[in-house]
Amino acid sequence: MTQRSYDVVESVAMQLISSDASVLPVTAELSYRVSDPYTVRAVFTSPQSTSVWLLGRELLLQGMLADAEDPAGSGDVQVWRDEDPMFTLVSLTGIEGSALLASPSEPLERFLTATEQLVALGTESERMEGEIAALIAALLTA
Repeated sequence: MTQRSYDVVESVAMQLISSDASVLPVTAELSYRVSDPYTVRAVFTSPQSTSVWLLGRELLLQGMLADAEDPAGSGDVQVWRDEDPMFTLVSLTGIEGSALLASPSEPLERFLTATEQLVALGTESERMEGEIAALIAALLTA
């Protein structure tokens, strides 16, 4: 299987905030493919580990407008602007535990703007028609 390249990639320096308020530097590589327009792939790397998450692009966009009182997302991923709008917070909850990440807002905004220039919000399904047709054809010939 060959690795398909990503249409938009942004590396973001984040901070993992632990329960005792200590911080650990984390790099997040955000990747987006036009062929998978609903999804942002996030690879979080710290000195101790690497974790890969698939995030909804719309959730991230909504999170840029949300606050702590009403964050975007109600499940394993929540996103909101900090009291200081220069920062965005991302809460992740999974099998391995939970994490709270603080990120400068500007690189997230830049990344999301670049994805919207390729696929406007609300037009994602138009991009999926070819993928769905190919999947159906593959299933019918299997």
